[in-house]
Amino acid sequence: MASITIRNLDDGVKARLRARAAEHHRSMEEEVRLILREVVGRKPGSRNLVEITRSIFGPDNGADLELPPRGPMREPSAFD
Repeated sequence: MASITIRNLDDGVKARLRARAAEHHRSMEEEVRLILREVVGRKPGSRNLVEITRSIFGPDNGADLELPPRGPMREPSAFD
């Protein structure tokens, strides 16, 4: 296993980390390991723009829009 040293960590960040570790009944070192594993271990999503848009605006999220009925196609313009 590898080791790292983190220098110049803000005192406020360290205090919040200590409080978070105590809340989870873990050491600060174990809390940092879990945070890093969670954040860095995530694989980038392979969703495309359509899937992302549907997940935000789709019918499951209260934005179900009805499309107007289609009518017959118009005659194309003549450029004679």
